[in-house]
Amino acid sequence: MTTEFPTPEAIPMARISLDPPRTLLYRISEWYSRRTYGAVLDPVRAMAHNRKVMLTDARMEMSLAKWNTLDPRLKLLAVMASSHLIGCSWCTDFGYWEAHNEGMPSAKLHAVPVWREHRTAFTELELDVLEYAEAMTETQPTVTDELTARLIERLGEPAFVELTAIVAVENLRSRMNSAFGLTGQGFSDRCAVPSRG
Repeated sequence: MTTEFPTPEAIPMARISLDPPRTLLYRISEWYSRRTYGAVLDPVRAMAHNRKVMLTDARMEMSLAKWNTLDPRLKLLAVMASSHLIGCSWCTDFGYWEAHNEGMPSAKLHAVPVWREHRTAFTELELDVLEYAEAMTETQPTVTDELTARLIERLGEPAFVELTAIVAVENLRSRMNSAFGLTGQGFSDRCAVPSRG
């Protein structure tokens, strides 16, 4: 089973210039991005066209990094399920890289897009998290009382609130990056998850 990414000839160009004005804020963000991720993230380049949006996003991401009630692996599974359902190849690419760095097994990473067909790769709690992330991500959310009750019972209310918030945040990220026309930057190529190209 492999994760499918578009072939280079099928990859559209970004819908927004990824060469923003070289303001001081952008240069600092560029330096931080290279130092942290080894590359300037395309979403940073896109948002750098609007200083207020870029600053708000940076503050939000710094705050999100401090959330620690929900198990990081469950958080990553939720993020990956949401980004895949939306079809954001950039977020999917980056999410695989993050999950790999968190030590998530490659078999589990490969199974996320088709988790219903590979239920044995996941625990019951992980399956509920994947289902919840997808149910929240649907254009008309399909979250049920039963699924919510199971998750609250297993996670507790504080972690459930964090799960709900991180799925909503990933919906924001994935929908914005998809609308910008951003595609993968090769982050998954840096780990054990092969891409097709």
